[in-house]
Amino acid sequence: MFAAYHRVLTKRPILVQSLSTAVLFGAGDVIAQQAVEKQGWQKHDFQRTFRMSAFGGVFAGPVLSTWYRFIDKKVKTTNKFQGLVTKVVLDQFVFAPFFIAAFFTGQGIFEGKSIDEIKNKLSTGYTTALIGNYKLWPAVQVVNFYFTPLNYRLMVTNCVALGWNAYLSVLNQRS
Repeated sequence: MFAAYHRVLTKRPILVQSLSTAVLFGAGDVIAQQAVEKQGWQKHDFQRTFRMSAFGGVFAGPVLSTWYRFIDKKVKTTNKFQGLVTKVVLDQFVFAPFFIAAFFTGQGIFEGKSIDEIKNKLSTGYTTALIGNYKLWPAVQVVNFYFTPLNYRLMVTNCVALGWNAYLSVLNQRS
């Protein structure tokens, strides 16, 4: 099974990574609604789960896949430690702030919110999400950038992001 996944991933990396990201963003929302918010299946908001999946497949998957390829190509040093630190710093201080803003904006658009409502969503959720990001993702990305081959980095991120996406989904609902 892994060999088949590897073949397809090698042939169509952005497509495969986008599909897996869509599934795992949706799964994160299911975790948020069922395990965190304890809504039960009768009150489960399937449109919310679809919005999360759509964001994962249409935006997060392609953007993250492209981002990992970009920094892998652009960050070249003879010192492996320096390269690792540079990638993590770029990921956390350039990409993460943009991505979190894009998440709240994208969810607001999918929810049919007005520009003012999206601005409010950003003002109430962005800083909390960014602080939460800095508590989790730098350590994950150190391990990811150091040990994981390029084509599998997004899958590592997606596995950790099951919990993170549940957190973002809850935060998005509260903002």
